[in-house]
Amino acid sequence: MKIDELYAILRRRGVLWPTAEIYGGTQGLYDYGPLGAELKRRIEEAWRAWFVGLSEDYYWIDPAEIVPEAVVRASGHLENFTDPEVTCAKCQKSFRADTVLEAARPDGVDGLSPAQIGELLVSAHARCPNCGSTELSVPRPFNMMFAVSLGVGDGERAYLRPETAQSSYLAFARMWEVGRKALPLGIAVIGRAYRNEIAPRQLLFRMRAFTQAELQIFFDPASFPVPLDSVATLDLPVVRAGPRLAGNETAVLTSVADLVSHGGLPEFYAYHLAHTYRFYREVLGIPADRIRLWEKSNEERAFYNRIQFDVEVRLDSLGGFKEIGAVHYRGDYDLTRHGAGSGKDLSIAKPDGSGRLVPHVLELTFGPDRALWALADVELATDGERTLWRLPSPLAPFTVGVFPLIRKLHTEFARSLASTLVNEGIRVDLDTAGTIGKRYARADEAGTPYCVTVDGTTVDPASPDHGTVTLRERDSKAQRRVRPEELVAVLRVAQHPLRPPPVERPAPAVPAPE
Repeated sequence: MKIDELYAILRRRGVLWPTAEIYGGTQGLYDYGPLGAELKRRIEEAWRAWFVGLSEDYYWIDPAEIVPEAVVRASGHLENFTDPEVTCAKCQKSFRADTVLEAARPDGVDGLSPAQIGELLVSAHARCPNCGSTELSVPRPFNMMFAVSLGVGDGERAYLRPETAQSSYLAFARMWEVGRKALPLGIAVIGRAYRNEIAPRQLLFRMRAFTQAELQIFFDPASFPVPLDSVATLDLPVVRAGPRLAGNETAVLTSVADLVSHGGLPEFYAYHLAHTYRFYREVLGIPADRIRLWEKSNEERAFYNRIQFDVEVRLDSLGGFKEIGAVHYRGDYDLTRHGAGSGKDLSIAKPDGSGRLVPHVLELTFGPDRALWALADVELATDGERTLWRLPSPLAPFTVGVFPLIRKLHTEFARSLASTLVNEGIRVDLDTAGTIGKRYARADEAGTPYCVTVDGTTVDPASPDHGTVTLRERDSKAQRRVRPEELVAVLRVAQHPLRPPPVERPAPAVPAPE
């Protein structure tokens, strides 16, 4: 499905629309409607259940979205958080250089200097995407952070956070005190991040305000026990940097064990890469042939990373594979920088008393907005005359639609049933408008996995099936009559989020005195 067709369906159904739509919309900003807001919340809850659920020592926090300038100076964002920008001399429009070079260099321009990018623009005879002119400026670094002023007048300079990760690093010292004072320690944040994109495009993939879900795991690189055997035989579709830069971009199925023994990945990294892949396959339900794990080279990866694999999903609406998550091994960069910037000692005593340690960080990062678009691209399709959104049941905005067959005769029972289901924690859409066929069509398009119809048999005291309802399955359209108690059991299972088995870790040693 083309991007415009897919967006039209999502906008019509109230999944999302442009911010300030009645004023013509605002580039790079989108609002979520009832279906979109609930789906996005379900995606975020599923991510939290899966990743924060990996360990009893992983926690979720909700920090502020504004940080003082000292934070982004220490983190390197003032200096390094830039995109190469080019301006057209004819129409005065500005663009990211990698957008202008997309056809000539689809892999992007990560790791290249402005001068090298400028040479590529000339050699590719690059043209302005707006007017077609070749009069493009020399690329310059454009910092993407939004600056704000705190207080009256000039006030204190601050920034909307460009990523949620920094909030976890700022919280580490306090979390160490309120926690068990043991590594590994995980701090998760799900919240807004803000980036002043030069030219936002591709809807939810290049926004100026978006949601990130990130887990920062602080650990001792000399001792990070993981049950590698539990995932050792799992095959991952990896595209290693070496073969790719030599011209081979084909994903190769490689077992987790081989990635460690022959591929050079640390056990802790390979283990979490496997669980990240499992999340996309088992929780989001993305088909295996649409996922690849794309390794960034030394020159391509972010300045703070030692190892980086992006999770990419093939999206037909956007013309190919797009990143919707990643696993970053950031080393001790973050706490070292913030320790120096704040003047605080962020090291901790080693449990054996042999000295002190600045914890390293493994970052599992995920884009809920991008995941929502991916679920629409992959699972929203036409099936004959109906539009069907095959959302995984735990993620669906509504688990069941409740429909009275005849409004005057069956609505009272339908309302009572809907109320009972809501009290049981089931997500219900009570729909009384239009024919039963139109209501089924609306539910299919919204991704509702089950529909229940209340009919004459349901309300007839003389019928042997009195009190039963017709349960319809979305994907197969199969129908059967069920009693309310059976219905509750079916729907509870349908919306229960998947969780990985928690990691069993030995009790932490008593830390040496500070």
